[in-house]
Amino acid sequence: MARRLLTESVAACHDEPVKSIAIKILVNGVALWVAALLLPGITFGPHGAKLSSQLVTILWVAVIFGLLNAVVKPVLKFFSLPVIILTLGLFSLVVNALMLELTSWFAGQLSLDFHVDHFVWDALLGSIVVTFVSMFLHMIVPDGER
Repeated sequence: MARRLLTESVAACHDEPVKSIAIKILVNGVALWVAALLLPGITFGPHGAKLSSQLVTILWVAVIFGLLNAVVKPVLKFFSLPVIILTLGLFSLVVNALMLELTSWFAGQLSLDFHVDHFVWDALLGSIVVTFVSMFLHMIVPDGER
């Protein structure tokens, strides 16, 4: 019995949540990067920056975006619920665009090169791109929660 306990590899109880969080951060990072590629008003640093510095920026911005979506977005959705119902859910795009703008502001406060130029075009279109890319990637790479 003791020999079996010493030789068996036991998975830590926190492996799955950490893996799920890491996958969500990577999916958010890829979705934000695709939005930056498709929309000229969303940028990760100056053109011609090193790929390694852009990847670090994308990773940190994805962490900020994920934290804001976990903490601030539920509060915004709760208070805007009547408008979301009235617009049949379309106001959710505005909430998602606000999350992009807030991420851009926090990134600026932390000296990260992520910027969303205009709310109406860049943030709204960026929220649509981020939503669809995230949905597509979560279909391909399940995060283990379901």
